Amino acid sequence: MTTDPTATGTFPTWVRTSTTGSVAPPAPMPSEESVPLNAPEPLEPSLPPLRSSDGRLELTADTLTVNGQRFLLLELEAVELTPVRWLLWYLLGGFALAGFALAFLQNWLRTMPAMLGLAASALLFVYGQRGTNRLRLHRLGREAVHFALPGEPERWQQLARETNRRIRRRHDEAAAAAAAALLPPPTYEELPPGAEPSA
Repeated sequence: MTTDPTATGTFPTWVRTSTTGSVAPPAPMPSEESVPLNAPEPLEPSLPPLRSSDGRLELTADTLTVNGQRFLLLELEAVELTPVRWLLWYLLGGFALAGFALAFLQNWLRTMPAMLGLAASALLFVYGQRGTNRLRLHRLGREAVHFALPGEPERWQQLARETNRRIRRRHDEAAAAAAAALLPPPTYEELPPGAEPSA
């Protein structure tokens, strides 16, 4: 004895869609609770603060403090460090060194005054050669700020590179947070029977 499929309602899929004209019930859509929202995640773990040996520069995850002036990393575009010679002392020491050497060779000066003059000129020359390090802070929409940092440029260059890296990281985090706040959460609409999802 054959059973009537119309009595039980057990039709194959091709029969339900093509023969009878009815459409299979739509698959259940995922609920909003089961779909994770696009919440911004921190790009990197929290970074420890850095401080120069003389205390002139202090860098945290959000701020940069130079000679007591604090700047937010979000208001900075980049920092630039340039070793600068003190040109006045450099030229003054060079000209004085050349002048005393020429006066000694021409017998215009005796040995002791010439040696004292050469030593003082060499000190001026070395002092001008030593120079300083100019730190330039590029601020967004505002003019740059300059600071003079003494000492060897290598340690300041390391801090400048780390500052630029943290500035880019802070801007990326702010952009991700703004994008997550502007984008609405995903919503799902239930399709009516017989409708096909649009591409």
